[in-house]
Amino acid sequence: MNAAGRSGVRVDPRGGGSVNVETGLPVLDRLLERMAEYASFDLALEVEPGAAEAEVAEAGTALGRALAGPMREGRGWGSGFMTSAEALASVALEVSDAPLLVSNVDLTQARIGGLGTDVARRFLERFADGAGITLHVRLLNGTDTQHVLDAIFKALGVALAGACSDKGAERE
Repeated sequence: MNAAGRSGVRVDPRGGGSVNVETGLPVLDRLLERMAEYASFDLALEVEPGAAEAEVAEAGTALGRALAGPMREGRGWGSGFMTSAEALASVALEVSDAPLLVSNVDLTQARIGGLGTDVARRFLERFADGAGITLHVRLLNGTDTQHVLDAIFKALGVALAGACSDKGAERE
């Protein structure tokens, strides 16, 4: 793996969904596995153990940096809608000189993986910064925290697949 701060990350946007993720947070590992599956990426990500919030931030930054090149070489934008049970999420992203996360999702009261912060927001903010993208995340429906997170990360995978596709490529 290539070192990126305190982590190692390898991403192949032309892969087939082979995933090995070890962030130290099983819930984040599962979400990133889901994202890679829906993006059809090969992904290997390992974060050096530390404070949980630091692990989330490092994982987001490292993955963002790893995908920055493929998005800039590819189409550079993508979007996706995905469901998970009652949850429906939309994600749109575009390469940007002013990275930004815009989201209507508030999971501050959810205790995901035992953490008292919004793990998904922290990850997505750091991911957007690392990748150099404007990232819009919209929850259209859903109240179950796990379903909401699954829908968001699945939609993120679909959007990333589009952003990393060849310029001029038609979406299926």
